[in-house]
Amino acid sequence: MSRDTEAVAGPAETAEPTETAEPTDAAEPAADSAGAAAGTGDSDAAKPAAGGAAVRYTALRFAVFAASFVVIAVLSYVGVLPESFGTANPLWIMLLAIVVSAPLSFVLLRRQRDAMSQQIAPRIERAKDRLQANQSMED
Repeated sequence: MSRDTEAVAGPAETAEPTETAEPTDAAEPAADSAGAAAGTGDSDAAKPAAGGAAVRYTALRFAVFAASFVVIAVLSYVGVLPESFGTANPLWIMLLAIVVSAPLSFVLLRRQRDAMSQQIAPRIERAKDRLQANQSMED
């Protein structure tokens, strides 16, 4: 009987923090913009992890490839596409999936790719600057 009481109390307890979290969420953007305007660096805590855009882009690329692989496998099973060349059925399907997913991800994942490049570009510039500084020190 105590399990029933805990099960009933569980959802009620989880609903309570959700209700109090809403006003806090509304206050956070104002605090972030105030911290960014003051230059305190508090807005850095709200930014995603350093590799977040790259990880997201890579995961989405893999998802596009997996979806292409499944569609091509079904089409070859049904007989719309040739099933294979000799005994290379999985390899043939994988090759077709790569060829199909590359242009699809180029078109469909433009925003994610741009976000990743914006995130990576400053790091590349810093690395170039360090390399140039090291090379000038050697001369």
